[in-house]
Amino acid sequence: MRQFIKLIAATGVAANLLLFSGFGVQAAEKKLTWAGCGISKKAFMTEMAAAYKKKTGVEITLQGGGATKGIRQVAARKVDLGGTCRHLIEDPTTLTTLAKERRVQLTPVAWDALVVLVHPDNPVDNVTMDQVRAIYTGKITNWKQLGGNDAPIELYVRRGKISGVGRTLRELIFSNYAQEFVAKYVVKSSGPLEKGIQKNINGIGISGISSAKRRKVKLLKLEGKEPSYENIKNGSYLLYRPLYLAVHMQNTDPEVKKFRYFVMSEEGKQIMRNVGTVPYEDAIPLWLKYLDQQNKALARGLRQEAPTSKR
Repeated sequence: MRQFIKLIAATGVAANLLLFSGFGVQAAEKKLTWAGCGISKKAFMTEMAAAYKKKTGVEITLQGGGATKGIRQVAARKVDLGGTCRHLIEDPTTLTTLAKERRVQLTPVAWDALVVLVHPDNPVDNVTMDQVRAIYTGKITNWKQLGGNDAPIELYVRRGKISGVGRTLRELIFSNYAQEFVAKYVVKSSGPLEKGIQKNINGIGISGISSAKRRKVKLLKLEGKEPSYENIKNGSYLLYRPLYLAVHMQNTDPEVKKFRYFVMSEEGKQIMRNVGTVPYEDAIPLWLKYLDQQNKALARGLRQEAPTSKR
């Protein structure tokens, strides 16, 4: 009997050791998946994921694809986390979040800015908001109208109206989500837009600063203000916007919760500052002004997008 008890005890100890060993292997191999806009990725996610892996051993695989992909893959439970530089889109017929984007919680974690970029050899240094509107609507077509060379303005824009840059641009500059643009080049993402302008002395476009500042392009002043860290932080540079971390509302993975806390912790915020990105909590007063812009765009955009009733 004693031998039997010893055997059971030994077996139990071995089983427990095996069990805990298995948990250890699982913890070491734990991975999270993230998809979203390249601007969020370049603004902080690459460095944040690397720091989190070093601290916890948990690897976060990063996929690009844009803000819409980030939101909708989270909604479909295809990834654990998403990154987006736009908020959720409402259906104009029901005034509720689009079905493809429901059950997604967005947490603002950082601030980005939309910047006007041109070729490094372009002599123009500054544009006004009115001039930007005129360029995008085809009313200003030559660089000499802006004090530059006598050459055609060749505008680059993102395809569609719901990309992070495209939708926010319509929101902040036009207060109209349905605004049409007059452009020579329509590209699929911010990468080709930035690369195109990098090679085209007559090119101009708008992208996120976190991405654009890594290219060999010239960032114009807007209303005399540079898109610097301090000007974004204090709101004197006008085209700022939040960057969000997206999580499914029914996600119960404790590791996802831990990573969210890490991003918003002082350690996470310092990682952002180190790469030149303003943490959300460092400039909370910007939120009220941004919400005012958003509400104006939403009201006008929904009127434009709503179907015309038949009589």
